Order: sequence, then structure tokens, then C-alpha cells
Amino acid sequence: MWLLILIAVIVVGGIVMYNGLVRLRVQADNAWADIDVQLKRRHDLIPNLVETVKGYAGHEKDTLEGVIEARNKAMSAQGPAAKGQAEGQLTNALKSLFALSESYPQLRAVESFTQLQNTLNQIEDAVQNARRYYNAVVRDFNTKISQFPSNIVANVFGFHAKEFFSLGDESEREVPKVDF
Repeated sequence: MWLLILIAVIVVGGIVMYNGLVRLRVQADNAWADIDVQLKRRHDLIPNLVETVKGYAGHEKDTLEGVIEARNKAMSAQGPAAKGQAEGQLTNALKSLFALSESYPQLRAVESFTQLQNTLNQIEDAVQNARRYYNAVVRDFNTKISQFPSNIVANVFGFHAKEFFSLGDESEREVPKVDF
């Protein structure tokens, strides 16, 4: 009798742990999808920004091409680590694009350029918020699959640690500054 109760407790405990791991994995996947949506919005906005700048500073070809190249790399990067590195490079390229506006006062006066910069800042904030949430869920998930006894359930059912999403070194983490 006691043996059946012990086996039932172990089975129920295993089911609870398994469901908890599944819940955290789904939350992490959902959080990553949120990041992906914000990054897509960012990627979709960049060609408009480049075209606007091109109209006023078209001879700054290297800077404009650098932004487009960084955008293309960011769009094709796979996984949180590669995506984070590529997004960091894109952020640096955008900083150089915004630096052009300092050299071209007529560009800063263009309403569409200002709107694009403001929209990009809003997207950058949304990416940061989504990144924080994703990393918190990944931290919880990775902790859960490392702790005893849920690590046994995780190993049996093939749960693996997820990557954190970061933008590289500290200088790459800064949001591009929009300064008029």
C-alpha cells in the first residue's frame, strides 16, 4: 500500500515538473517570437530611413551601404546569440547614419526623417523590453532544468538550455540617440 502511494507521488511529481518545464519552454518561445516581431519592424523601417537620408546626403554612400549590409546580416542571423551580435552591428551602423544628420541640418528639418527616428526609438524600446522578458523566462527555464529533481525529468524528456539574447558589448547596447 505504501509503495503504491510512493509511486503515485513520484509519478504526480514528475508530471508536475514536466508540465512546468513545458510551460517555461512555451513562454520562452513566445517571448522570442515577440523579439522577432520587433526586430522585423526595425528591419522594415530601415530602408525608409536610408532612402530619406539618401535624398539629402546621397554622397555618403559608404555609410548608407553599411547600414543596408548590417540590416541584411541581422535579418538572416539565426538564434539568439547570432541575432544579438548582428543586431549590435546594426545598431552601430544606425549610430553612424544618425551622425550624418549632424552634418546635414536640412536633413534634421525633414519631418519624415524625424518621424522615422522617433518610430525607430519606440521600436528600440520595445526590443529592449521584449529582450528583458525573454531573458527572464530563459533564466527561469535554464534554472529549472538544472535543479534537482526537475533536471532528471528534463534529461529524460530532452529539454535543453536556451540561449540568452544580448547585443554584445556594452557600447553596442546603447539605443541610437536621436538628438535635435
